[in-house]
Amino acid sequence: MNTTGHGARDTDREELAALLPAPEDRDLRPGRHRHFKDMLMQEIDRDHAGARDLTRDRDLARDRSQDRDRSQDRARTGGTRWFLRPAVALPATALVLAGALGVGLGTAGTDNRPAARAEARPDPGAILLLNRIATVAAASDAPSVREDQFAYVRSVQTANDGAFGGPVRLGAPHEREVWTPQVSGPTREHGLIREYGQDWPIVEGLPDGADPADHPGRRAGVERPTYQWLASLPTDPEALLKRLESEVRSVDGQERAQTLFLAIGGLLQETVLPPETAAALYQAASRIPGVVETANAVDAANRKGLAVAREDTAAGERTEWIFDRSDLTFLGERSRLTRDSVRGRAGTVTHATAVLERAIVDRPGVSPSADRQRTQNER
Repeated sequence: MNTTGHGARDTDREELAALLPAPEDRDLRPGRHRHFKDMLMQEIDRDHAGARDLTRDRDLARDRSQDRDRSQDRARTGGTRWFLRPAVALPATALVLAGALGVGLGTAGTDNRPAARAEARPDPGAILLLNRIATVAAASDAPSVREDQFAYVRSVQTANDGAFGGPVRLGAPHEREVWTPQVSGPTREHGLIREYGQDWPIVEGLPDGADPADHPGRRAGVERPTYQWLASLPTDPEALLKRLESEVRSVDGQERAQTLFLAIGGLLQETVLPPETAAALYQAASRIPGVVETANAVDAANRKGLAVAREDTAAGERTEWIFDRSDLTFLGERSRLTRDSVRGRAGTVTHATAVLERAIVDRPGVSPSADRQRTQNER
């Protein structure tokens, strides 16, 4: 790229313009845009009138409602934000989650409503960074994955250990290992989590008195993303975003764009991604309104990096995807409060992750090194 003179500025402007959607490409009718603009102006007026000084009871009710919605959503799904903390066996058709399998996909489902797109678009810095990350991801090696194998992810996690509905109390960082089956067909065996010194099988339960033959389990999909399912997704970013819009379940009280951002973040964490799918996910994220670049961020393993982020204005929480500064590989995720509430002061970290290792193994509960040693011994 030319880097001197007026020509450089013109070239940069043209390149950025090419990355941005056409101004006339809107998903809302003009009347709806005016409606949301009016809502925004009302919000600004309320801010100026002191709306930030809400009562403690109102804050507590809102936070409890959001926590309840998230807990219910994580319990009924099988993505990767499912895994934030262990859980006991759930009754009926709910998953018996040893944590909430879903760092982000607690929003997945079958809601076919399109994403509500705000007029604001991702900032140019976020677009350029995500496209650079996509280029790196596309050049990575693709593993060979059989349906009888398991995706293995080892990470460091910090989670909120505070009382329900109360202030955030971040627990100490701890290691977590996850094995997820790669079978495409229906299964009730959803893998294994090793965390807090215990193994937690992930098993989809049955309704009381139900015949197992009538409930074969969940197929691979957005709620149970296998390598082969991920490889089947569109690699065109716009087509991929539309696919996710049609399959990711909406969350009450959460902006649709934030739901999609968290869903993609879930796919980036406790899965093994095909290179082309990873690239398409990053490019799709660059088209989500409100995504911004962040110069400095720290993951749960205290590794510093670049980040792209989006704020959930309804919850007052900002989620960051963190990338290595040198090779742009995905490091982890961090969420922080963006305003004072009963949950804590603005800036309080509510959870963080750091991905340390990914691999494909033959058996659950076996580390990649032990799996390789066993294979060599069998030879």
